Amino acid sequence: MNVRVQEADFDLGVELTAVRAGDPRVGALASFVGLVRDMNDGAGVSEMTLEHYPGMTEKALEAIVAEAKGRWDIYNALVIHRVGPLKPCDQIVLVAVTSAHRGEAFAACEFIMDYLKTRAPFWKREATADGARWVDARDADDSAALRWNVPA
Repeated sequence: MNVRVQEADFDLGVELTAVRAGDPRVGALASFVGLVRDMNDGAGVSEMTLEHYPGMTEKALEAIVAEAKGRWDIYNALVIHRVGPLKPCDQIVLVAVTSAHRGEAFAACEFIMDYLKTRAPFWKREATADGARWVDARDADDSAALRWNVPA
């Protein structure tokens, strides 16, 4: 299990190859990549800045990966979350999960991503034509997370 919070971009092919490397048990690899959009809530976004508390953030991400491992029969998981200033089309986050079968990999990947969107200690600020604004979690993200019964 690997969790990284970093400013640098990541190479999707390299990371997906590494998360399953050398494990002949792996029959499924599910992944999700989040990207910066150029529009949010009807406003153009020229930049998004992600902030976090070093140390605390990594511990929170490690805890949710451990929770996923306890819920599903997965072999490996990788979470890379970028911080700092990002432009539209930049990669923000990668969640990748390996298992013997797709069901466990898909469920664990979705669970981890739902947690990241609603409960991980990141703060997002968008630059728009009307100025900078902080971004709150969406109601749809909160609803998605509720199905996993994860305490807030």
